[in-house]
Amino acid sequence: MTLSTPIENLTGIGPVLKKRLKRLGIKTINDLFFHFPRRYEDFSNLIPISKIKINEVCTVHGKVLQINTTKTWKRRMFITEAIVEDKTGAVKATWFNQPYLAKTLKKGDNIFVSGKVAKGLSFSNPVYEKGEQDNLTHTGRLVPVYPETAGLSSRWIRFAIKPLLKELEFDIKETLPKDILKEFKLMPIRQALWEVHFPSSLENSQKALDRFSFEELFFIELFVLRERNLLNQEKSVPIPIKLDKIQDFVKSLKYKLTDAQKKSAWQILKDMEIPRPMNRLLEGDVGSGKTVVAAMAVLNAVKQGYQAGFMAPTEILSKQHFQELANLFSKFKINIGLLTGKQDQLRSKKLKNQVIEISRKKLLEKVLDGEIEVLIGTHALIQDKVKFGKLGLVILDEQHRFGVEQRAKLCRKQETIPHLLSMTATPIPRTLALTVYGDLDLSLIDELPKGRKKIITKIISPKQRKETYDFVREEIKKGRQCFVICPRIEKKETSEAWANAKAVKEEYERLSKKIFPDLKLDILHGKIAPKEKEKIMLNFKNKKTDILVSTSVIEVGIDVPNATVMVIEGAERFGLAQLHQFRGRVGRSEYQSYCLLFTDSPAKKTLQRLNALIKSEDGFSLAEKDLAIRGPGDFKGTRQWGIPDLMMSCLKDMPLVEKTRQRAKEILQKDPNLKSYPQLREKLSKFRKRIHLE
Repeated sequence: MTLSTPIENLTGIGPVLKKRLKRLGIKTINDLFFHFPRRYEDFSNLIPISKIKINEVCTVHGKVLQINTTKTWKRRMFITEAIVEDKTGAVKATWFNQPYLAKTLKKGDNIFVSGKVAKGLSFSNPVYEKGEQDNLTHTGRLVPVYPETAGLSSRWIRFAIKPLLKELEFDIKETLPKDILKEFKLMPIRQALWEVHFPSSLENSQKALDRFSFEELFFIELFVLRERNLLNQEKSVPIPIKLDKIQDFVKSLKYKLTDAQKKSAWQILKDMEIPRPMNRLLEGDVGSGKTVVAAMAVLNAVKQGYQAGFMAPTEILSKQHFQELANLFSKFKINIGLLTGKQDQLRSKKLKNQVIEISRKKLLEKVLDGEIEVLIGTHALIQDKVKFGKLGLVILDEQHRFGVEQRAKLCRKQETIPHLLSMTATPIPRTLALTVYGDLDLSLIDELPKGRKKIITKIISPKQRKETYDFVREEIKKGRQCFVICPRIEKKETSEAWANAKAVKEEYERLSKKIFPDLKLDILHGKIAPKEKEKIMLNFKNKKTDILVSTSVIEVGIDVPNATVMVIEGAERFGLAQLHQFRGRVGRSEYQSYCLLFTDSPAKKTLQRLNALIKSEDGFSLAEKDLAIRGPGDFKGTRQWGIPDLMMSCLKDMPLVEKTRQRAKEILQKDPNLKSYPQLREKLSKFRKRIHLE
């Protein structure tokens, strides 16, 4: 048995348990070891029974005097009661719906019982354990509580990890260099694994977590800097700036570019002149005009004889870009193709800028011979069949949704690597940008076009619900439209935390039948087929629908200028950056727009976060505030960046990020291929496969 042994090879793990473990991302023994606790229960207060007090969390140790199970017919519930006695007294322990305990625990058994003392000086649903004090796992100590899934408890995870860690402890190799461990005062890996799962103190558990947090940060820094070094060794075609065409394009616009747009465009165009691949991230708030800046780069590449590929994460967004570029280039003779999963289109200068449907075969032929100068699409662009004649520029919209390997596949479709421009409207904290996108140069559009009205943002209490619905109705009477966002698709989750969260399916039914039966409503979520999604969005855009009830799928790129009201249910369940993006779906026209935040949470932290959204229109400062207020573990968006929650704690510490980055840089300068660091090289190779930064 080794660390890479599949989890199903362990005794007692069948297909059902394997499926549950897979839901938690556990496929091997190593995965199990690195499935870290989310918190700890402190059951270390071991006291005599005579000393227990109401509401005190403690552990008692004694013998089972008696135990029996009864069934209450009214509630259809099993109640198991035991009397536990030590030298100083006796206490009752009660468990609900656990009838098997009457067979597990027998009269005379020596047990530890941990939990909060209830009224009547008894224990309700306590944790129990047989055994000796020096070898406790579930009681009488700091006890880890893990991320769980239905049918798989923290107790089972603790039970599984302990013997395996004892057996395989010496197979675990240190991955960090000795000088790094010493400089940053980090716990060695074996000690850290024991302390994270079975800590001797809270202080040591935190030191262990700090070690693994640092390790994640260090490897991401090492990874992105090495990627940057490798890219700098590659060759690309220098594309000179065609200034007259850029000036003509700027004059053709119906509005003036902002200073931030001009600055970003110039940085991109200058990068494209260099004979090594541009690798730049264009970051701009919702509605800041990133596409226009990208269009200038596309125009420049095309007018110098090169093609451009433009990849977006969804068909809806791809078609939107197709239409937008067609409008922007209406006075320029450019052939634009659209390649999606189902429907391919061509806008041709020969057809006087008309759009026609075209067969996949013909479209690909025209891309290969260079007749199609700009190809827009989804993941379909990275298929092997798609070959460009002379690809000079690749643009990725919402690039964190594409992995490193996907980016590489699109960029390596010919001998020289094309220039790469990534775009994102997701506001990223400065430390995260420096860390995750360390291989990219950053261009920032930090101002919105002039003339936009400020979106009025309000927190709505449960008492104001009817009043709010009346307001929505008034807006629709004026000819406007409304989004309603829900945190989940349907009520399947059984966890208490999600019991009251609005589900889009139920909310759509409620609103369409009880609240707005006279209006036209539609529903949108991730499980709807792409073609149907597109039809739903088109109907909404063409004002055939008054209210669109949706999940977060509308977060990215959907442009409906006539929509003026954004209603967000369970606003406390979204991160500030995500709420800001929802808000950016309205306020895209001359009409006054509103963002209404429904929350049932009275928590001070919730109101603090939501008030930050009311006070600020700047997505970047909101991202920083979200990280500071919510804390790293809750920071919304880490999954879409592919960053483990554990590492997020480091991102609050800018000096640590900069120092770690510097050390990673120094190691790569001395030893670019990490020949002197075999463990580091091996871990980095595995790390590359695991992390996709998407």
